[in-house]
Amino acid sequence: MSWAAATVDGMTITDEDCLPETLAFNAQFEAAAASRPARGQAPSAATLALLRRNRLGGDMPPVRLPHGQDRVVEGGVKVRVFVPDHVDGVYLHLHGGGWVFGSADGQDERLWRLAEQARLAVVSVDYRLAPEHPFPAGPDDCEAAARWLVKHAAAEFGTERLLIGGESAGAHLSVVTLLRLRDRHGISGAFRAAHLLFGPYDLSMTPSQRRFGPRQLLSNTDTLRAGYELFTPGMREEQRRDPEVSPLFADLAGLPSARIVVGTEDPLLDDSLFLAARWQAADAPVQLGVVAGAMHGFTLFPLAVTERELRRERDFLASA
Repeated sequence: MSWAAATVDGMTITDEDCLPETLAFNAQFEAAAASRPARGQAPSAATLALLRRNRLGGDMPPVRLPHGQDRVVEGGVKVRVFVPDHVDGVYLHLHGGGWVFGSADGQDERLWRLAEQARLAVVSVDYRLAPEHPFPAGPDDCEAAARWLVKHAAAEFGTERLLIGGESAGAHLSVVTLLRLRDRHGISGAFRAAHLLFGPYDLSMTPSQRRFGPRQLLSNTDTLRAGYELFTPGMREEQRRDPEVSPLFADLAGLPSARIVVGTEDPLLDDSLFLAARWQAADAPVQLGVVAGAMHGFTLFPLAVTERELRRERDFLASA
């Protein structure tokens, strides 16, 4: 991976001491693939309902904590809000799940811990999901929630220090939201930092997406392609290169500092490497972390690298 280290200043390959555990978990996950619902094709209604009911990457429903408050903000957008005793900022969180799965209440334990430890009010957006609500419904909801925060964070939470981020599709939506704020509303600088975990930034598919193949990890070439078809139905490959769909092709000038993270065993590896290089070229501060051996969505699972990564996320958001 020495070629990657030269791509962006400050990039680090982390957690090589955890590599045996990380790779062993990947092998275990692949071996259990036969018992999981197939995701390489358009899911049936029953499969879609099952995957949406259960925790991302698992087979049990997520835990809802009493600390979370369900609200509806301007535009009718649903959000789930966590407010600790001390608030030094507000984190707009956009969940993952390939624009098809996931929910604002799918990570209550993680988001409440982040809220308490980083002293952040966390606002997680329950954006509309494909295929019932394809592009641009999800991005529209995230944009509306972000605009609501820009206008009302001081009154609601006592601070104007705003941060944004998410995992996978949520990382994609985070960048899209920042671009929409800048281009549609002239809002730059309201969000001070972005935390982007293993996102897809080129929906026409980067080389690592195309070459990953059928490995039965949380995401592979087939599942990515199927997700793009559900999120952007009827779009041709060249249409998916539109910067409003694939932010890797956008002008990134004026965006805030960012921390971009991906694992070496993720089909979206190139997306993070390329986006970090373009972020830096736009003269915005960027940190790039590449986690040794980690697959897509690794922070969903009880691994040593997960605990380390969540600490790094907390420290970045607390100090940004």
